[in-house]
Amino acid sequence: MMQPGLYHILFISTALFFIGVYGFLTRKNLVTMLMSIELVLNSVNLNFIAFNKYLWPHKMDGLFFTLFIIAIAAAEAAVAIAIIINLYRSHNSINVENAEELKY
Repeated sequence: MMQPGLYHILFISTALFFIGVYGFLTRKNLVTMLMSIELVLNSVNLNFIAFNKYLWPHKMDGLFFTLFIIAIAAAEAAVAIAIIINLYRSHNSINVENAEELKY
């Protein structure tokens, strides 16, 4: 079985990144926007792992950055879900338009 090269992994990472950006910019549901942000973070993780494997195979920098991003993404998701639950309890909706009054 053929092992994927750096360009294959970068292509998948780029596709994930742009799908996440597109999802974030076009969706109005806060949960789908959160999932889009997670796609962007996972594409960054793929980049770190790919460059670590193919450019500096004896260093662990890419792995450490990836673990740090996973930890930050988990904390971000927990806080975002708590905010979304509170928004749903107060407005009975999780659309972005209904959250506009939270600005002031």
